[in-house]
Amino acid sequence: MKFSSDIDIDFGNRDKILEHIKHVPASMRNVTPIRKHATGIYVSDIPYDSINDMANIDYKEAEDRGYIKLDLLNVHIYESVKDEQHLVTLMSEPDWSKLSDRSFVEQLVHLGNNYNNIMKMPEPINSIPRLAMFLAVIRPAKRHLIGLAWSEVAKTVWDKVDGEYAFKKSHSIAYATLVVVHMNLLTESLNKSN
Repeated sequence: MKFSSDIDIDFGNRDKILEHIKHVPASMRNVTPIRKHATGIYVSDIPYDSINDMANIDYKEAEDRGYIKLDLLNVHIYESVKDEQHLVTLMSEPDWSKLSDRSFVEQLVHLGNNYNNIMKMPEPINSIPRLAMFLAVIRPAKRHLIGLAWSEVAKTVWDKVDGEYAFKKSHSIAYATLVVVHMNLLTESLNKSN
């Protein structure tokens, strides 16, 4: 049985965790020049290229062979999270009305340049499920859904589209939660400065 994975883990600074984990950087060997994968690592034994300090097989071939790659991603927002309790607080319901403020939206991760698209939606983004759907409709495969009511968007937004870039529902929910954390961090910062 083949195991296919897509494991992404967000960090404020991935280099700090990599100092403590024995790992082999994933490689991109089907490109010229060969290079390390931007985020992928292996924490299990994998053929190793000691000259280039990376896996000796391309990450796609490694997946076909059953190796599990972890993508450790830098998400600068998490550098402002003090501790677990602070994160839980930041995940609480934000002031959704701030999404109608262009200057606020332009600061937000994943939404920064999408203020005009937000304004094209006939109903407000006022929940994580709606924000997740919005994050999906701004991807190429689902752009045709911009401007439709949420009930219409919900009918097909999670349908798979071959050959075009689209978000899976799980990714969209995770990214929407990150946006909420960022909204609350920005609000917290604004409140401290006032």
